[in-house]
Amino acid sequence: MAVTSDIAATYRGPGRVMRRLLGMGQREDRALAFLMAGCVLVFVAQLPRLAREAQVTGQELNMLLGASLLAWVIIAPLLLYGIAGLSQLLARILGGRGDWYGARLALFWALLASTPVLLLHGLVAGFTDPGPAQDGIGLLWLGAFLWFWIAGLRQAEATPA
Repeated sequence: MAVTSDIAATYRGPGRVMRRLLGMGQREDRALAFLMAGCVLVFVAQLPRLAREAQVTGQELNMLLGASLLAWVIIAPLLLYGIAGLSQLLARILGGRGDWYGARLALFWALLASTPVLLLHGLVAGFTDPGPAQDGIGLLWLGAFLWFWIAGLRQAEATPA
């Protein structure tokens, strides 16, 4: 199935999609591709907000873009690998039977699958001042991300390593 079809299917049933992704076998290159695509899309989602911020405050747009690119494409993937490892350790303590790959895949897929809502948040942030619209869409993204991550991690931990 195409990645875009899997993203749409994740909004209907994240556990089923994770089961299918895990059934495709352990492919670290696939997990890394999900992670990097998610991080690049998060960076793209920041562009309208950063352009607005540069226009309003008079800051240099290139500096804002460079800092955001460094944060999301270089630093965030490293941090997300650490967070995935911690989630695997916590799952093991709570009786999970999965492996490290499943924990990474659950987190990385949750990030990628939730980016459509984050892209909407970026558009709203580019056109409006901070307020209830941004906060509401931000909470919607957080809820979707956590739902996808928890459902994916539960599926990954239910499968013996």
